[in-house]
Amino acid sequence: MITLHDVTRRFGEKVAVNGLSLEVAPGEFFALLGPNGAGKTTTIKMISGLLRPTAGRIVVCGHDVQAEPIEAKRLLSYVPDQPFLYDRLSGLEFMNFVGDLYGIGAEERRREVDRLIELFSMKEYIRELTESYSHGMKQRVVLAATLLHKPKAILVDEPLVGLDPRTARLVKQIFREQARGGTSIFMSTHVLSVAEDFADRIGIMMEGRIVALGSIEDLRRQAGEGGRLEDVFFRITEGAPADGPSGGGAP
Repeated sequence: MITLHDVTRRFGEKVAVNGLSLEVAPGEFFALLGPNGAGKTTTIKMISGLLRPTAGRIVVCGHDVQAEPIEAKRLLSYVPDQPFLYDRLSGLEFMNFVGDLYGIGAEERRREVDRLIELFSMKEYIRELTESYSHGMKQRVVLAATLLHKPKAILVDEPLVGLDPRTARLVKQIFREQARGGTSIFMSTHVLSVAEDFADRIGIMMEGRIVALGSIEDLRRQAGEGGRLEDVFFRITEGAPADGPSGGGAP
C-alpha cells in the first residue's frame, strides 16, 4: 500500500506538488496522468525516497519513507523513465548487483534471474556490457531487475518508452499480473490507452494537484464525456478549476 498525507514539494518559489493526499491499495493498478510539469515525476520521486517532501508524510507498506527509508525501500521498486545501468557491467552482472543490494540468497537469485532472462527474452545479450545496449534492451534489464526481489509496491514512470510492441505488451501483462498478486502499481504515463486498458483508478494531475480521481467511468461522469479516455482527459484538463480536489482515498 502507498499512502500520501497532505504532501507538498517546493522548489524555491515554485510549488511542484501541492497538498496531495492519496491512497493506493494492495493489488491496485493506479495511473497518474497529466500534462508536462504537472508534478507526476516529482510525486513518484518523493514516494521512492529520491526527493524529500517539503511537508506531509508518505508511507509505503506501513513504513514511513523518511523515518524508515531502508524498510520502505526493501518492499519497493522504482522504474524511471530513462533506464540507468552501469556501462562497464553486463546485464547479468547488474541483476546480480541488484540481488546483492536486496540480500537475495544465491540459489533463489539464480532461479529468479534465469526466469526473468527467459521472460524478457534477454539471453542473447545479457552477458554483454550494457554500454552496447539499445534503449529498449536497457529498459528490459531494468524492468527485470525491478521484479527480482518480489516487491510489494512498484513505481513506474513512463514504462513503455523505447520498447518494441511485443515487449510493451509483455510489460503491460506483467504489471497486471503483479497487481493481481497483491502488488500496488503506481504508474505515471502519457500513454492514455495503457491507463484506460489496465488501471483500476486514474488520477489526473495539474499544477501539483489531482483535479480528477476515480475509475474511468467516474472520470467520464465528472467530464460529462462518454467517449475514450483521451476525450475525457482533454475535457477535464481544459476545464479544471485551479482549486480542484487534491487527492482521495482508496475505493
